[in-house]
Amino acid sequence: MDRIKEMDRIKPQSRTHSQSHIRVYNGMPARELGSEGWHKPWSGGNGGNCLEAMKLADGRIAVRQSTDPDGPALIYTPDEMNAFIEGAKAGVADFLLS
Repeated sequence: MDRIKEMDRIKPQSRTHSQSHIRVYNGMPARELGSEGWHKPWSGGNGGNCLEAMKLADGRIAVRQSTDPDGPALIYTPDEMNAFIEGAKAGVADFLLS
């Protein structure tokens, strides 16, 4: 399945009362975004070490490490995530695997 279309299926996390008062920024503690709405679109046979993604109410995408759900969340715009996924599909990130 096309990963970009898969990301489109991730429903945006609606803002809870507490989320509407927080500043969303790159590197923020992922727990501040709440525990609901995280998905593992890149899950595989890697012993549970997965990336989790959440589509935020404003359209940006938060990514966290599943083994450290309270750790930092990286926040990406849809264009940034699209560029990363398209680049990875084209082999641009293959150097990360060797």
